[in-house]
Amino acid sequence: MTLRQRTAALLNMPLTRNLIVGVIVFNAVILGLETSGQVMTRFGGFITFLDRLCLSIFVIELSAKLFAHGHRFFRGGWNIFDFAIVGVSLVPGGGGMSVLRALRILRVLRVISVVPSLRRVVEGFITALPGMGSVFLLMGIVFYIGAVMATKLFGDSFPHWFGDLGQSAYTLFQIMTLESWSMGIVRPIMEVYPFAWAFFVPFIMVTTFAVVNLLVGLIVNSMQDAHAAEDHAATDAHRDEVMAKLVAIEKRLEQLGK
Repeated sequence: MTLRQRTAALLNMPLTRNLIVGVIVFNAVILGLETSGQVMTRFGGFITFLDRLCLSIFVIELSAKLFAHGHRFFRGGWNIFDFAIVGVSLVPGGGGMSVLRALRILRVLRVISVVPSLRRVVEGFITALPGMGSVFLLMGIVFYIGAVMATKLFGDSFPHWFGDLGQSAYTLFQIMTLESWSMGIVRPIMEVYPFAWAFFVPFIMVTTFAVVNLLVGLIVNSMQDAHAAEDHAATDAHRDEVMAKLVAIEKRLEQLGK
């Protein structure tokens, strides 16, 4: 076994994967402590050392993967994801690039690429994106129609909510989320326009209870399809392994018969 093969085997060991997950979680705690001025005043140097130690471990892991897989490393989407996340952390955060220091928390997202169950969730979500595009288009049309109607109906009396198309769209989005929609918005409007419920209730029924649930259904179906595909792949791999063993047994019996 070559050095590259031994390195790849070491990276694929459950112990190594669990260690990386532990470092990711520990680094997330460290980054959270850095937001506390009191903690940084007392232990700032030690926390900074631990943060750099975690980053060093991530760099060593990615370097080992690059060595083990060579150019094939960049064929994997999750490898590119890890490479980008760690690369952002290596960019100096001084001067105009100080905003990149806040992006270091993105390292926590690496747990997605390490934990298979989280990876399946993300893959299911990505698979659902094409279907979600059609739903978002439908929701955009509904919002545009509702914003135009609301601006013309309620804009004169409530310009702070429905003064223009943008304000109307944002107010309708708040109503769709059911955040203070009744006592905060609709009931004050009904004091001026008693039949305003005839506009807002159907809007909530269409957006909140129909379109949003349609999005949830698409995501759930995509995740179920991803799980089913994974189960089929595992079944096929097991069947191939069993067939290979049977062939080997058959050859062995033929040799014994001769």
